[in-house]
Order: sequence, then structure tokens, then C-alpha cells
Amino acid sequence: MNRKIRVGIIFGGKSAEHEVSLQSAKNVIEAIDKDKYEPVLIGIDKKGRWLLSASSKFLLNSSDPKLIKLNDELSQSVALIPESEGKIENLDTHQSNQSIDVAFPILHGPFGEDGTIQGLLKLANIPFVGAGVLGSAIGMDKDVAKRLLRDAGIPVAKFLSVGEKEIPLYGEIVKNLGAPFFVKPANLGSSVGVSKVKSEEDFREAIREAFNYDKKVLIEENVEGREIECAVLGNDSPIASVPGEVISSHEFYSYEAKYIDEHGAVIEIPAKLPDEIAKRVQSLAIKTFKILACEGLGRVDCFLKKNGEVTVNEINTIPGFTSISMYPKLWEASGISYADLIDRLIQLALERFRKEQELKTSYRGD
Repeated sequence: MNRKIRVGIIFGGKSAEHEVSLQSAKNVIEAIDKDKYEPVLIGIDKKGRWLLSASSKFLLNSSDPKLIKLNDELSQSVALIPESEGKIENLDTHQSNQSIDVAFPILHGPFGEDGTIQGLLKLANIPFVGAGVLGSAIGMDKDVAKRLLRDAGIPVAKFLSVGEKEIPLYGEIVKNLGAPFFVKPANLGSSVGVSKVKSEEDFREAIREAFNYDKKVLIEENVEGREIECAVLGNDSPIASVPGEVISSHEFYSYEAKYIDEHGAVIEIPAKLPDEIAKRVQSLAIKTFKILACEGLGRVDCFLKKNGEVTVNEINTIPGFTSISMYPKLWEASGISYADLIDRLIQLALERFRKEQELKTSYRGD
């Protein structure tokens, strides 16, 4: 009988999106096909320690998104050993009693979705789910992603990118972008640190809030329109799901609306769109995925204006996998179940790894 594939599910992390990651991991661990895969739970605490977690009670307060936390009392402090066929070393005993065949990072935000963990996994020569180093880094940095999309002819909202020493005057922003506008950290997701600005006083507070999370801040025009999201799956030949719509009961689709308030938004899947617009959203989603060098998975968020124009807002290279998250729901509506989606993502990771192993790593002139 073939041995089960050991999947290192890596979650938590040093990020303001730590709790979201815990919720996502919980759902993936519950749904993964246990007949085919053996989950190996690796939680990263807020200090950055890697912890090999027990399969039971690896989370505390798992049913409460406000209080959910990593259970470090039942965990061993570990590290990946580079070029060791996925061996995990216990830092207390210095023994390697566990190993993984493929990694499934479910780490939202910095130190997980930005290319850092992907670089570590490449150095360790371990296959992993999702975009590589470049695609992850680009997708995380909203400024760089928007520049690339704009230069490729993909419609995006007008924006400014600023550092702490170059904050423009409120009046200048209104002149260039109109009012209201949004202020957000350039390298973060889940609407953490995002503010909708309607006045100069709002602006001062929004800037302070955004710079709490990043050294670079995006100031972006407010696009009036329906919020449409589309999931993408694949490596060289990606496919797009049916589009879905987020109808938020909050002023915008905030962190609270996404993860805390169960009535924070109505999710409509599939979105009520004319076929022509639905196909345009799908086409734009795939183009965005390719332009930004993504692989495996991604969720592309767009705005549909009243005049029918579709504007790309951003891509999420490790979108939420919670029970109310759009990415798995979009694929479920497109005919791919949660468990099958996890299986496909793992197989895509292994497929890419096999191709990468065929590349030469030395050069001989003969």
C-alpha cells in the first residue's frame, strides 16, 4: 500500500492576519482527504517560532474568531532542515522524527504571503502550494502589482504610493484622486489598516493607522461599483471560477465584515451578471494572474462600475480558506468541492516541483 503524502500545513505567522490564518488552517485540516494525505501541523506564533502542533487541540477558542489562538502548550519548537528531504528538527532534542513531502502555507500577509516563506521552502527544496517567490512578493505589494497591471493595459484605480517622509497634503490628494479616497498599507491584506477618508481629520488618522503596519502606504481613489471576485486555479494553464459578488453591510468590506460580523456581508455566488460581463471578469482574472507571475491559486478582486467597466482592485495569492471565505465557495459553485480543491492545489505544487527538478543547476560548455 502506498504511503500517504505528508502535507505540512503551515499557519499562524508574524502578521496582523495571524488569526485569519488560524481560521483558514482549521478548515483546511478538517477538509483534507485523510485517506490520501497525512496532515503535519506547523503553527508559527506571533514571535515567529515554528511549532509542531498536536493534531488535537492545536487551537484554543477555535469557534470564536475574536479569541482564537495557537495552543503552544501542546507544541514542539521545530525548524526545517535545508536539503534534507523535508525533515523537521526538534530544537529541544535535535532529533528529526518527522518530515513533510509538500508544504501548504496558509499564511496571510507579511512573512507568509510575500515571498519570504516561499524562499525558505525553495531553499529547503520542498514543493509548496501557491505562487513562487516572485509572484508572492508582487501580489503582496499593492503598489508594485498595480504598476505592472497598469503598464500591461489592465484597468486599475488611480493611486499614489508614499513613504513616511513624503506624505502629500490632503488638498493635493483630493485634487488628484477626488474624495472620499482610501488609505491602506501597501503590503497587507484582509482590509487590516484600511481606512475610507472623507475629511482632513480622517486623513491624519488613516495615515497613522496605515503606517502602523507598513513602511509604504497606498492612497487610492474610491471606485463606485459592485465588488466582484473571481478565483483562479492552475499553473501554466489557469482556469477561472464563476464570479461572485460581495455586498457589504458595512461602509466597505472591512476586516470585521470579513471575519467577525457574521452579518457583515452578503455573498452572492454566482454573481448576477450578464454573460458578457462575467466572461470579461474571468478573462481579466486570468490575465492578472499571469501578468503578476502567480501559480497555483489566487483570488482577483474587481469593481464593476455602472457603465459596465471592470476595474481590477488586487490579487490575493493566499486567499482566505475559512468557512465563509470566497475562494473555496467560488470553486464549490464552479463544481470543485473543498476537499477536491485542496487535492488539486497539492497536486499542482507537486507538478511544478517535478518540472523545476528537471532544470539544470550547473553549466558545462561542452
